[in-house]
Parts: sequence; C-alpha cells; structure tokens
Amino acid sequence: MRWLGVLRRAAARTRLVMATALVLLTVLPGAWAGRALADVPPSPNVGAQAGRLAWPLTPRPKVTRFFEPPATAYGPGHRGVDLEAAAGQQVLAADLGVVIFAGQIGGHGVVAVDHDGGLRTTYLPLTPTVVTGDQVYRGQPLGTVAAGHPGCPTATCLHWGARKGEEYIDPLALVGTPGRVRLKPWADPH
Repeated sequence: MRWLGVLRRAAARTRLVMATALVLLTVLPGAWAGRALADVPPSPNVGAQAGRLAWPLTPRPKVTRFFEPPATAYGPGHRGVDLEAAAGQQVLAADLGVVIFAGQIGGHGVVAVDHDGGLRTTYLPLTPTVVTGDQVYRGQPLGTVAAGHPGCPTATCLHWGARKGEEYIDPLALVGTPGRVRLKPWADPH
C-alpha cells in the first residue's frame, strides 16, 4: 500500500504543476507571442478553459491582431484574433461541435460552430466545405481560407472568434496543449 501513497502524492504534484501552467497560459499569452505584458489587452475570458480548443490552422499561425474586447455590446473592439494564413489553407474545427452557419455574410464566407457548454467559434473569410447542421470533430476541415479580410496586415488572414453565451472571449485563452508531464522520483519520507 506504500506505493498507493506515493502515487497519490505524485498525482497531487502533477495537478499543482498543471494548474500553474494553465494560469500562466491564461495570463501571459501575449508575452509568449513576443509582446510585453502591458501591450496585451485585458480579456474577460468568462468561463475560459485553457487547452479547450485546438488552433484552427496548422502549423500554429502568427497572430497579426489580438483580441480587444468591446466596452459595450455595440462598442468598438476586435471580437476575435486575426491569424496569418495562406489563401487556400485548410481551416480546422477547434473542437467537436455542430455547424450552425456556413455561408456568406457581407460577401465573405463564414462558418460558425456551437460547442458544448455554450461556446461558439467563428471563422472568416473562408470558402466553406461544411453545411449548416453538420457535426464536426476537432481538427476536421471546415473550408479553406479566402483572401480579403479587411485590416489584415499580411496578404491573407483568418479571423477567429469565440463567444461564451453572449460574451465575446479571447480564443487564445482557450488554446494550448498540455506539455509533457515528467514525473521525477520522489523520496518517500516514510
């Protein structure tokens, strides 16, 4: 039974390390992207869970414009992030969900996916390869990036947004993959 105690202590340490990593991923995403912490706009991230979503582009894209939450429902801001992309690049579902919209809005292709827990992700501009009502899995192609995103500082960008209920949240606070956990031998005090 001595080994059971060792395993419990190791599991508790692992949970502490993972919780610390999740806090750092939530608080410091801009710093890891080469930005000073003071340059990172505040993000409410109500109910955000780091690691909940996968990146919608592979390889991991450069962020060309960060999330800037609006002060009011109809106020100015940037309700998502812009990711550097190549025209024709596949856009992937960030998680399991159901496509609630796939079509044109204002001349741009848009896909919106509802996920468990009241989370919704949106992707634009793209040429959709899914239709409304499709169930999609994490990493499934939703379409291909189309050129023409206004305000994109590079040749082509994908705008990726996220909402929890009616509140816009920073999708970067929801991405991440758990790092490799390496357990080191722990001297048993008994």
